[in-house]
Amino acid sequence: MKGREFQTIGFIGAGTLGTALAVSLARRGHRVAAVASRTYASSQRLAARAPGCQPHSSLQEVVDACDLVLLTVPDDAITPVTESLTWRSGQAAVHCSGAKPLEVLEAARDQGALVGSFHPLQTFSTVDQALESLAGSVFALEGEPPLLEHLKELVQALGGRPLVLPPGSRTLYHASAVMVCGYLVALADRASGLWETFGLNRRQALEALLPLMEGTLRSMDDNGIPQAVTGPLVRGDVGTVRAHLQALERLAPEILPLYCRLGLETLQLADAKAHLNSEQQRDMETLFTAYLREGFKIPA
Repeated sequence: MKGREFQTIGFIGAGTLGTALAVSLARRGHRVAAVASRTYASSQRLAARAPGCQPHSSLQEVVDACDLVLLTVPDDAITPVTESLTWRSGQAAVHCSGAKPLEVLEAARDQGALVGSFHPLQTFSTVDQALESLAGSVFALEGEPPLLEHLKELVQALGGRPLVLPPGSRTLYHASAVMVCGYLVALADRASGLWETFGLNRRQALEALLPLMEGTLRSMDDNGIPQAVTGPLVRGDVGTVRAHLQALERLAPEILPLYCRLGLETLQLADAKAHLNSEQQRDMETLFTAYLREGFKIPA
C-alpha cells in the first residue's frame, strides 16, 4: 500500500487538538471524512468547521468509513478505545499522544492495521490558537512503512517539520516537552507571584515579564545555549545573589528551594559562557547549596 491510498481521514476525539488537525487538513485539501467523540454535539462542532466531514455517534462508524483514523483522545483512553473497535487489514490507526508508545495500539495491529503516532510538539489552549501554531511546529512521528511516509506528507501539508523518534525515546521526549511548556508556565506563575509582595498584581507582573521571556526565547533561537544566559550569575555578582536570597527568605521563603536549584543549574551555564573565576563560582555555589542542604539562614 502506498501513502496515496490513505485517502480518507477520520477522527476519534473532537477536542482542541482533534478539531485543529481536522480543520487544518481539510483546508489543505485532505479528505477529512468522519468524526466521532464522547458526545455527538462535539462531533457536530468539529464537522461544522471541516468541510465534507460527517459527524457520527458511533466510533466504529468512523473506523468503517476511513482509511486512516487519528485518535485524538486522552492518553489513558487510547488503549480501551482501540480495543473496543474492529479494525481491518491495511487500515491505519494513529494516536496523537506525546507520551504513549505504539503498544497502546496493539489491538489494531493484531487485526492487521498499520499503527503510528503523530504528535505536534506545541501547546494548544484554544482551537484558534492551535490553528495558528501548527505551521512551523515539529511533529514527532513513529510508524511503519508505508504509513510513516504518509504521516510525513501530512506534516509537510500542515507546514510543520517531521521528526522521526528513535525507538524507546518517547518518554524522555515528552518529559522534555513538559519541562519547557508546563513547567515554564509554573515558573512564570511563581515569578509573577513575587510582585504581590511589593503591591502589584500578577497580571501587571505577567505583562511586564512576558517581553523579557520572549526576548530570552529569541536569544536562545539566535545564539543558542549557553550564550542566551544573562544576569548576576554570568556577571559573578555574588552580592546580588545574596541579596535575592535574603529577600526571598524574608518575604517568600517558599520560593527559596526553587530559586536555589535553578541557580545551581544556571551557574553551570554561566560558567560555560563567561568562565567565572573559581572564587565567584565557589561563593555562589555555597550560597545555593547551604540553603538546600541545611535550610539555615542566608549569611549576610
